[in-house]
Amino acid sequence: MTTTQPVPALAADEPTPYSYAEDATTVDGSTGTTQAVRLTPGRTYRSAIGPGEKLYYRLDLDAVANAYVSGTAVPAAGASVASSDGLRVSIEDVDAHRCSYGNARFGPTRSAHPVTAWASREIGADEYMCQAAGAYYLVVERVGPSTSSGASSGLSSGGSSGASGTSGASGTSSSGSSGSGGRGAGQEWGLELGYAWEPGVKKGGSTAAPETWNSASPEPLRGDPERRRGGSGFASAGPLAQGIWQDDTGIKAGETRYYKVPVDWGQQLHATAELGSTTGGEGYVGNALVMSLYNPARGLVDDALVNYRGEQRSATLDPLPPVAYDNRYSLDDEVSGMRFAGWYYLAVHLGSAVAERFGEKPIGLTLRIRVSGRAESGPGYLGPAEPRGAFEVTDQDREAAETGTGAETGDTLEGGGEAGSSGGEESAGASGGSTISGDRRLAMTAVAAGGIGTGSLLVLTLVLWTLVARRRAASERPAAPSGGGRASRRGRHGSSRGR
Repeated sequence: MTTTQPVPALAADEPTPYSYAEDATTVDGSTGTTQAVRLTPGRTYRSAIGPGEKLYYRLDLDAVANAYVSGTAVPAAGASVASSDGLRVSIEDVDAHRCSYGNARFGPTRSAHPVTAWASREIGADEYMCQAAGAYYLVVERVGPSTSSGASSGLSSGGSSGASGTSGASGTSSSGSSGSGGRGAGQEWGLELGYAWEPGVKKGGSTAAPETWNSASPEPLRGDPERRRGGSGFASAGPLAQGIWQDDTGIKAGETRYYKVPVDWGQQLHATAELGSTTGGEGYVGNALVMSLYNPARGLVDDALVNYRGEQRSATLDPLPPVAYDNRYSLDDEVSGMRFAGWYYLAVHLGSAVAERFGEKPIGLTLRIRVSGRAESGPGYLGPAEPRGAFEVTDQDREAAETGTGAETGDTLEGGGEAGSSGGEESAGASGGSTISGDRRLAMTAVAAGGIGTGSLLVLTLVLWTLVARRRAASERPAAPSGGGRASRRGRHGSSRGR
């Protein structure tokens, strides 16, 4: 079923809790394969996992599409965790052959924050196993020793992502949690599952990763920053275009801010996160800030970490290759992760240990984003992806990145994309239920308010539905023309912004 849980009120010094997809379908994992609930591609799910648990969910796959599943574990804010605590995600066939798996752990400095692992079933990755159509199982395990409850300190992330065989990913996310359980490692963790299908492609293409690409650092961006607020989860990530962006509220110790950048086929992404200086304390914190990059399937591509002494510090991702379908054949995780066009996610986490030295107040955060290269045509997919538009960049996406408004395509601000929005009535396996779009929920919530007379209610209803119609019309207006794969409309800074 689908549920919406209220977000508890926060104290001023508490990190923002993790933001689950609004349209996520709530499901229970099974302790065995027989009763495993079926997941639908293109949808986002919310579940939970207890200490030492191993949970199963069913995937019905064909023999053409690649399947990617991610799991984000959300411990309670302030939970005590060990460096080896974390999550393992794998896909297995009906004979218990493992198609791939990924691990995500909190790392040596034991900061409790959401960590993300991914796994895949890829056609052509193995000549014999995991290629046939039929039932497969997503297996999600909590790994690592039990730890006692208490305040967390520090941060870390580890792991890697692979193109086939064994794959892994871990990331850093918000240390907040909405309904994720108690304060210790012995308590239940919240769990968000993403499930995407990538269609097959026309035969005859290359099966080798590009051997050379421009790995030089780009010219630094210049100019004044614009204001843009990051989200607190994948589903609420703040869209960014090329430019210099300053977070509206900064970042608190123990918190993660999420952003997303549209990167098309043939384009390269360069990103730097700068943590501002502060006079509110003294000392040294190792691995104080980490910026992690995830691809459109929520697979970790790369991350960068820096320490902090109260002076400004910057974390810059290593040079990454242009987005290309053939990158998946590389043995280098940073290369193979850049295999899709679409929204790429930046998760910037500030370790909870920073509060011990520099206090609970937010610290300034600035992101410098460059997207270089001319957009190219895609690999020639034989059908649509699930969620729809997940592995492409549209003019609407580019406009959303420029203006900061939500795009209605791909893995969107509400987490479900077109598949999630149009498939709100679809159940997940044995779990029935439905979702309500944001517009309908707004109108229905207001109409349901008590103490309103019949005449006032009619007027209010008409006003609300007019507002909904205008919002939909705005999201569906013709996109700005583009030239050379780059939107000509570049916001109020004009076409040369960030150059």
